[in-house]
Amino acid sequence: MSGFGHMLKDYLDYYKISQTEFADRLNISQKHMNEIINDKTNLSVDLILAISLLTGIDANLIYQVEYKKKISEYLKDKFDSEKELKYFLNSYSIKEMEKRNWIVLHDVTSNVQNYIDLIDFLNIKDIDMFDSFLEKRYLFKKRENSDDKKIYLWIRHCDIMTKDIEICDYNSNNINKLLEELKVERNRKFNKENLINLFKKYGIILYIEDALKGSKVRGCVRVKVNTPVIYMTTYYKEKASFYFTLYHELMHLKHDFNKLKNKTLIEDSDDEDDIDKLALNEMIDDKDYKEILSNYDNKDLIAKNNNIPLCFLYSRLAKEGRIGYKSKEYINNIERI
Repeated sequence: MSGFGHMLKDYLDYYKISQTEFADRLNISQKHMNEIINDKTNLSVDLILAISLLTGIDANLIYQVEYKKKISEYLKDKFDSEKELKYFLNSYSIKEMEKRNWIVLHDVTSNVQNYIDLIDFLNIKDIDMFDSFLEKRYLFKKRENSDDKKIYLWIRHCDIMTKDIEICDYNSNNINKLLEELKVERNRKFNKENLINLFKKYGIILYIEDALKGSKVRGCVRVKVNTPVIYMTTYYKEKASFYFTLYHELMHLKHDFNKLKNKTLIEDSDDEDDIDKLALNEMIDDKDYKEILSNYDNKDLIAKNNNIPLCFLYSRLAKEGRIGYKSKEYINNIERI
């Protein structure tokens, strides 16, 4: 791929400026000038600025042309063929991301441009440091068939969509206040905007967006400087499952606030017993649940009196094997979102 050299040659030819004269204006040797014209050298920032000043050509344009040439050379060294490069790009789900308007591909026919657009979306220096970046900044709870790459693409999209949200300051007392208001909100019909605004009221960014196909992530939590952020999917379409994940992330926030400043926790497994127990207790208080079990015939009334959605109750009863997932009790009380 050509760099800026051929564009500079066209400029000099058009304005009848000799290469020798232009080299003198730049205070470089004729040999260096010849290397620039023939794209055999990379332009320094100083030279880009000097050429822009002498020609009136936008320095950003010069830089972009040179950058594209460098990327092209890098990709030729890294990949044996265009087919291999295309396969690599597709592993980042660029077609699905474009379809969902997560990423803008400026020239779908150019693998080099697609790579540049991908790097811009990922917000990293180059693809070689991607794995080490994930290891440093993201804590994935491994399980079979998990796809860390797709999960990060989802997180990055959520980051972009929430970057300009203005929100009040967060303090640790906000969690308990939020949990109390959630006891009211969770009994209403599921409303994404209501939930987002409720979390915003207490200084927490909540964003709900389904992940890429094949990704089984349900949620993650992080702290950006001092602002808590929770990203959620609706991977499970039942209201009780969604709220379990939401409470799970809130319990992480409540107990791991400082840890979350350095790592993003990805909720991608069911093995965090302590956090799971805390989440279940927020959904149905242990003392209320014991009362339900000891007075089983009146379980619906007890749930209603304690602001417990019936879908929470029957989902827990099914999870513990007290009723079947195919039973009428479960099917009639499960709420979809």
